[in-house]
Amino acid sequence: MPRHALIFANGEPADGTMVQRTLADAHNPYVIAADGGVRIARLFDMPVHTIIGDMDSLSSDDHDHLKRTGAKFITYPPQKDFTDLELAFMHAIEQGMTWIRVIGGLGDRFDQTLANVYLLTLPILAGCDVAMVAGEQFLRVLSAGTHTLMGQVGDTLSLIPLGAIAEKIRTEGLQYPLNNETLLFGPARGISNVFLSSSVTLHIGVGHLLAIHTNGHA
Repeated sequence: MPRHALIFANGEPADGTMVQRTLADAHNPYVIAADGGVRIARLFDMPVHTIIGDMDSLSSDDHDHLKRTGAKFITYPPQKDFTDLELAFMHAIEQGMTWIRVIGGLGDRFDQTLANVYLLTLPILAGCDVAMVAGEQFLRVLSAGTHTLMGQVGDTLSLIPLGAIAEKIRTEGLQYPLNNETLLFGPARGISNVFLSSSVTLHIGVGHLLAIHTNGHA
């Protein structure tokens, strides 16, 4: 059975359908807070096992609460080469986690949001079931191969190439099918496709796609 981890980042709580599904799907999860992400964990009433980062966003109340609950602190200096969320990913992998979900990874700082999404491409996450959830959205990076995405008729799916072009893309179960086609880095051709069934099959020949699944009509 996959070992489940929930990582709470210091962004917006963005509660919604996808977040609630994730919390329900998490089986006895190991809960990691990336610095101020402990605030998000408390909003969802999730006990934090480990808090990691430079602690610059941790309130004194949260610090005292974590001490009382016996949470583990892993502290880094503010001058470091990794973001707190990246450190949380690294720790999750070190602990043998293979199913990882990030809540609170999106927020009002676009640079941080974009960097957080790009972290889904970390080589250490290859082979793991990793996604970021926010509100009605479920984000994951898909590499070359065949993938099955589950949803509901009418759900929205956007496919965005990362880093370079994605080639030989085939889909089944979408309103606007792709048949051995190429998505270029830049043009927004892959935005706002629609589920025609509860199961969508996606084959990627070359490259990586950021798949953003939105519950219902986006």
